[in-house]
Amino acid sequence: MKAGRTPLVVLALLAALTSLVVIASCGGAVRRATAADFPPGSTMARIRERGVLTVGIKFDHPLFGFKDPAGGRITGFDAEMARLVAKDITGSERDVRFIETMPRNREQFIEQGTVDLVLATYSITPERAARVGFSDPYYYAGQDILVRAGDRAIRNVTDLADRKVCTATGSTSAERLRARAPGAEAVIVNTYSECVHALVSGRIDAISTDDTILLGLMSLRPGSVRLVGKPFGREPYGIGVRRGDTVFRDYLNGLINRYLHDGQWDRAFRDTIGAAGADPEQAKPSR
Repeated sequence: MKAGRTPLVVLALLAALTSLVVIASCGGAVRRATAADFPPGSTMARIRERGVLTVGIKFDHPLFGFKDPAGGRITGFDAEMARLVAKDITGSERDVRFIETMPRNREQFIEQGTVDLVLATYSITPERAARVGFSDPYYYAGQDILVRAGDRAIRNVTDLADRKVCTATGSTSAERLRARAPGAEAVIVNTYSECVHALVSGRIDAISTDDTILLGLMSLRPGSVRLVGKPFGREPYGIGVRRGDTVFRDYLNGLINRYLHDGQWDRAFRDTIGAAGADPEQAKPSR
């Protein structure tokens, strides 16, 4: 009996191995087995079927979401987080499509289904949560001030009275600036790249927004601008999804928790915003 069964077992094993080789050669890589376990009809299942994750991200935010003008690659901490999510859902970090997203259209892009999620220094607020869903915080930023390198008159938020201070429309930074520096003249623009040009040229006196954004702007103008280093607010960043999509939100929460514990968050931080001097102890959420 044993002699008769052995060839059948060997043939079965060879057939299984052959199938794996065929799958690998045709698809380039064997997909994660867990991908097939997504709930039918869930956002993850639809993304997996489509084969690409669409992500709303900033293109003008160095160290978080920035489009390289030479090669077109999107770099930064948010971009790395998006690639981690894409890899978990589709099996490859390359299966991601980035769509430029600004503060004024983040909610609209989520509601209209233009993107699957938004990863764009997206602060969690009650007003926004009335329109979209948020994951747990994956990053904490502090609102600070950027001035010209030689300006020593502005040392904290109280020194912004009667100054022209730039920030972006639709941001929580604009609201906090009005509350903490009511005497400042707020200059509201669409993108922070407009702010830095105005600052260096002398048309405004300061920029106030999240320190993550300000550090990125500093990297574009080394020696021309400096960070005041006196944060006056703390911002929790979350991943934005369609409101009511609790299955997708809970799935993302699980991924964030894993990244915070398995070293992937630390690697993404070290290679991006950490290289500019951000403090991981202040930025990393505790779980």
